Amino acid sequence: MRIGIIGCGIAGQAAATGLARDGHDVTVLERSATARPLGAGLLLQPSGLLVLDRLGLRSETERWGATIHALDGRTVRGRRVLDLEYRGEHGLGIHRAALFNLLHQATLASGAKLRLDFEVVAIENFERPWLLSKSGEREGPFDLVLDCAGAHDTVRDALNPRVRAPLYPWGALWTAVPDRGDAWKGLLRQTYDGASLMMGVLPIGRAPDSAFTGPHVAFFWSLPLVEYERQKQAGLGALKPRMLAAWPQIRPLIDEIASIEQFALATYRDVVMRPWRRGNVLVLGDAAHATSPQLGQGANLALIDAITIAHCVRKCQTAPDAIDLYRRMRRAHIAYYQLTSRALTPAFQSHSRVMAFLRDTFLVGARYVPFGGYVTRTTLSGIRKLPWGLWQMPD
Repeated sequence: MRIGIIGCGIAGQAAATGLARDGHDVTVLERSATARPLGAGLLLQPSGLLVLDRLGLRSETERWGATIHALDGRTVRGRRVLDLEYRGEHGLGIHRAALFNLLHQATLASGAKLRLDFEVVAIENFERPWLLSKSGEREGPFDLVLDCAGAHDTVRDALNPRVRAPLYPWGALWTAVPDRGDAWKGLLRQTYDGASLMMGVLPIGRAPDSAFTGPHVAFFWSLPLVEYERQKQAGLGALKPRMLAAWPQIRPLIDEIASIEQFALATYRDVVMRPWRRGNVLVLGDAAHATSPQLGQGANLALIDAITIAHCVRKCQTAPDAIDLYRRMRRAHIAYYQLTSRALTPAFQSHSRVMAFLRDTFLVGARYVPFGGYVTRTTLSGIRKLPWGLWQMPD
C-alpha cells in the first residue's frame, strides 16, 4: 500500500517504522521545518516497553532511560496516598528527546520518507486520500492515511464533526534537571496539598544535549492555565518559595533552575472521537483519544496504536478491512483508560476539596480490597480493558 502519515511524533514514527519494514510505501508529513520533540519527560509503562521490544528498540531505550519500580504520592504533611508497585515488571522514565531520537532513527532506517514543513490543512477524497498543505502543495493519492497529529490536531475536525476535544483547565510546568547525586532514582514521586497543588519528580536517565552526562529528572508543577501568564510574569523568585514550602527535599533540584524560562507549559485535552475513521483515513494516538496525564498512558497507547495498525494491515488485503480490524482490537483498551483518566483527574488537578478527601482516604487502600491490588497493578502497567480483561500484544 501507499500510506501517508500526518505527524512525526511517537505514534507517527512508530507506525511508519512498522509499516515501512513490511514493505509499504510510507510517507510521513510533518508541519515543522525540523523534526523535533516537545516536552521534558514521560513514563513508559510495561505495555509500551513491549511495543518497543517488538520494534527492536527496547534495549537502547532502556540505556537512555531510568527504571521506575513504583509510584509514591504523599501529602505535604507526609501522609501516603499513592503506593503502587509494578511487581515483576518496571516502568521507564525517559526524556522525550531521547525516545524521539530513537524512533526517528528507526523511521529513517526503515525506508519511510519524511517530508518536513508540510502542514496538512485539508484532505481530499477520503476513499483515495490526497493531503493538502497550508502552502497549497498536494501529496497523494494514498491507499491509507493515518492522522497522528497529536492532541491539538485540527485535521480530525474534517473527519468527524462530532469530535469533542476540550482543553483541560489545568496544565503543568515541566523541566528536566540533573540529579547529581542520583538521589531520586527508582520512584516516580508526587506531593499534594489538596487537589490544587501537585508537584512531581520523575527520573528520566540521560538527557540529549545536556552538558551533564549523568542521570536527570523531570520536575513538574501543576497549575490552572488561567494562572500561567501571571506566574510567568512573577518569575521564579515567586515560585521557588511555594515549591520549597510544600516539599523542602527538592531544594537540590530547584537550585538547578535559574529562570522561569526553563519551564515549558504542557496542556492537555480530553479527546472523544467516534468513529476514528472516515473512508480510508484513520486517526491514531492522542489525536484520537488524548487524556489527562494522571495514569501516564499517553505515549504507551500511541505505541500500541502504531503496532496494532501495522498488524492489521499485515493481516488484511485492503485498507477498509485493516481499519475495521483495528477498531475492533483497540476500542475496549482505549475506552478503559479514557474513562479512568477522566474519573481520576479532578482528584489531582482541581479545586475540589471533596475529591481530594476521597483520594486521600480511599486510594492508598484500594490494593487491599479483594482484587484491588491486581486491578491497580494491571491499570498501572497499561493492560486493562473494558469491561474486564487484559490487553495482549498482537501476533
